Amino acid sequence: MKRLLALAAPAVFVLIWSTGFVGARYGLPYAPPFALLAIRLAIAAAFLALLTALLRSTWPTNATDYRRSALIGVLLHTGYLGGVFVAIDMGLPLSVTALVVCLQPVLVAVFAGPALGEHLITRQWIGIALGLLGAITVLSPGLMHQGSPEDYPPLAVLAALIALISSSAATVLQKRYGAGIPMLPGTAVQYAAAGVLLAVLAFFTEDIVIYWTPTFFGALAWLVLALSIGAVLLMFWLLRVGTATGVSSLYYLVPPVTLIEAYLLFGEQLLPLSLAGFALATIGVALVRRRPVLVDQDSESKNLATDDAT
Repeated sequence: MKRLLALAAPAVFVLIWSTGFVGARYGLPYAPPFALLAIRLAIAAAFLALLTALLRSTWPTNATDYRRSALIGVLLHTGYLGGVFVAIDMGLPLSVTALVVCLQPVLVAVFAGPALGEHLITRQWIGIALGLLGAITVLSPGLMHQGSPEDYPPLAVLAALIALISSSAATVLQKRYGAGIPMLPGTAVQYAAAGVLLAVLAFFTEDIVIYWTPTFFGALAWLVLALSIGAVLLMFWLLRVGTATGVSSLYYLVPPVTLIEAYLLFGEQLLPLSLAGFALATIGVALVRRRPVLVDQDSESKNLATDDAT
């Protein structure tokens, strides 16, 4: 049973995480990005706090764990999610936003060595390159119809870059410190810290008008339950049992899965070229996630022979 769970978890994570772009597409017409995220994280924080109480989980016992949880929360949920939502809301094409975020496995692979003791072998670097090439191939039909990069709003591009850097840093920090912090209460602290900052940003930068339609409620429910509760907790578990590089490589599979979802939900075009890119990205991820070499003796995963279980 554990083996089956370990094998299924990465696929389930990719499937759920990829719906974030779809959820944003449904929710953003009815609420500005910072306000939408603040509401989402406030509900998620309250839900996890209640779950922590019901399960009698232990809250962090020192200020350092609270500070680390707050920092990771601000990076992952304000920097990354806020950056993506703002970039899309300001008019950066979805394919361009996805392409920028797809550089995350490259940054994590570079910094995971000195920060975590994760040193990749040649095959895994080849996998990183193939995964990126596959993601670009998937996105290329959309990229060819998005005009010149000079036409992209500069602030939207900056928001996407902030999302990239924030998610990369959050992944490394969560891997380094997350294992020592109880998952449910630690994630609740993350959401609370990020939610407060997002609420402040919404108050000072947005005209907060929210249309409480059934579509908005549906999008909000999905963003909270599936993404903030399901996908994020699953990602944190994967980071506990595997490597940061192995988990981040799964991001290469998000664009093709999102494209398939857009085809099914919105009737968007699905080309053979995109399916070929999906296959290439899958091969790249498989190469990355086999047999990482860990030299940091403090790493929780130092005794793992392979990363396939993540």
